[in-house]
Formats: sequence, C-alpha cells, structure tokens
Amino acid sequence: MRVLGVDPGLTRCGVGVVEGVAGRPLTMLGVGVVRTPADADLGHRLVAVEQGLEQWLDEHRPEFVAVERVFSQHNVRTVMGTAQASAVAILCASRRGIPVALHTPSEVKAAVTGSGRADKAQVGAMVTRLLRLDAPPKPADAADALALAICHIWRAPAQNRLQQAVVAHAARAPRTPPASPRAPAAPHASKGRTA
Repeated sequence: MRVLGVDPGLTRCGVGVVEGVAGRPLTMLGVGVVRTPADADLGHRLVAVEQGLEQWLDEHRPEFVAVERVFSQHNVRTVMGTAQASAVAILCASRRGIPVALHTPSEVKAAVTGSGRADKAQVGAMVTRLLRLDAPPKPADAADALALAICHIWRAPAQNRLQQAVVAHAARAPRTPPASPRAPAAPHASKGRTA
C-alpha cells in the first residue's frame, strides 16, 4: 500500500509518502513541504498548494491519501487556513479517484507513539525510528505527514474489516416490512338525543 500523508496548512503543507503493509517494515518514498508566502492573496496560495500536491500525486502515484482531520482550535484564522488546505488535498485526490481518509491528530499520535497526547518531538522520533531514517524530518509538518501515512497503513486493514462486517451484518439483518398506515378510527356514534 502506498499512502500520501498530508498535514494541511497554508504556509506549510507537509507531505510524505510511505509504502508498506501493517506488520511489516515501512519505507519512506518521499517527504517535503509545499510552501506559500503568508503575504500572498488567499486564492494564489490555494492554487500553489494545489499545484504542489498535484506534483506529489504525479510523481508518487499513491493508492490512498491520508489527510489530518481539522479540529477546533482557539485561533480561528489558523483553523480556516488548515481547513482550506485540507479541502484542496481532498479535491486533488478525489479528482483522480484516489480514496481519502481523514485521521484526527490524536489518532495519528496514538497509532505512531502509543499515546494520543504525544508531542511533536515524540512523533518525530517515532517516525524516524519506524522508517529507519538518520534524523527526524524537518520541519515538523513533514514528520506529521509521514505519521499520517503510517497511521493509515496501520489502521486501514482494521477499518476495512469493520466496514465489511457492517455491510455483511446489514445484508443478513431481517428486513422489517414498513408499518402499514393505520386505518382511521371509525367515528363514535353519539349517544345523545337526536333532533
């Protein structure tokens, strides 16, 4: 399985490609950052992110794209930029028919380090160890992108089995016929005097 991990951001969008299967040694095929100038127009920055991601997709031909799920932060401006870059990544992959998976930061940290509360240094150290690198990838956005790819490779088999089980269960479940509409109640005969 070849996965492009994307740590979305407008100024620095981390990208990393990892190949392998769960339970076997993984291989890093590439890592980097798509950068945009902070003082550029938003539209131009989004186009630059798109062009950068398209180059990575062209070069590495991943089977899956794993993107960090945007979560609420105190800085709304940062969240907006992250969400916009995330949407560009999803769009680029979807346009090519590449399945996209979204993973929360805590899922990624837990998958890679064993703790959903790990800091960036711990994630970088584990990525370095798992991919047998000489040094942690810099900047941290690049290491986070590799962590996303690793997380997806490790979680995808279990997620696929779970989805298959849900589909199989739904297919076996007895279908209950829709309830027939109730006939209107017969009007009660009045017991009063008739005029």
